[in-house]
Amino acid sequence: MESSCFTHFVEFVFACGLFINALLFIPQAREIYVAKNAQGQSLLAFSGFNMIQLFTVLHAYIHDDYILLIGSALSFITCGTVTILIIFYQFKAKRQ
Repeated sequence: MESSCFTHFVEFVFACGLFINALLFIPQAREIYVAKNAQGQSLLAFSGFNMIQLFTVLHAYIHDDYILLIGSALSFITCGTVTILIIFYQFKAKRQ
């Protein structure tokens, strides 16, 4: 009985952590969007984060881990938004 409660607790905290991880990319995306500038942002780093999250989503799918799948998909979307904004504003800056 105790291990079941412990398992549910760990899964809950893990799910919350994944959700918070996804939320942490939003201020970065907002900052880039409001400033209309991606100066100082590393495209390599955010691209790397996206690749890790993509393969985490695929791993979770293969292993039917839906908590990990949903949390990683949310992070992939929010981090992907940052990555797209970096690409957009770096490309725009080079064109000007």
